[in-house]
Amino acid sequence: MTTGASTPFHPARPRRSRLRTALPLGVAAWLVLEIWLLTVVAGAAGGVTVFLLLVAGLVLGSVVIKRAGRRAFQNLNEALQRGTPPSRGGGNGLMMLGGLLLILPGLISDALGLLLLLPPVQKAVGRSAERVVDRKLREAGPGSLGDVFQQARMRRPDGKVVQGEVIRDDERGSDAGDAGAGPRPPLTR
Repeated sequence: MTTGASTPFHPARPRRSRLRTALPLGVAAWLVLEIWLLTVVAGAAGGVTVFLLLVAGLVLGSVVIKRAGRRAFQNLNEALQRGTPPSRGGGNGLMMLGGLLLILPGLISDALGLLLLLPPVQKAVGRSAERVVDRKLREAGPGSLGDVFQQARMRRPDGKVVQGEVIRDDERGSDAGDAGAGPRPPLTR
């Protein structure tokens, strides 16, 4: 005997990517390793030494990020004054990442941050990251980042795409007598 009530249909959930599965485990393992290494160094050299290492990493990382940000802003200003598009990268992003890794408390992150400050390492990491991004953008199919501008459309509830422009009433003026007044100023308190 059936009562007419049916269970709702739930499609199978998509599988989690390997990255989403492994990333939390990797971060947890990295944190445990950092804490273990800090305790080993504190046991060998003392707690004051570990504290001074962490403060030195914080100060050096702040200086590196400030310098890389200043250089990136200067490059942008020069490009705008020349009227040309800004150059890609220039190593500032990787220098900022190296500074951020230096700021994070831990000796492994400090070592990785110092490695990213070396120009040969920056060039190698920059080239490989550029290749990966280019490959991913080429592989991107419809409905992904490669199709982002095609997705920026208004869709009606029935699924039809509506393309057009929005004309606001206050830009056209209304028939109530303020046709020549133009747009209204913003409200302020």
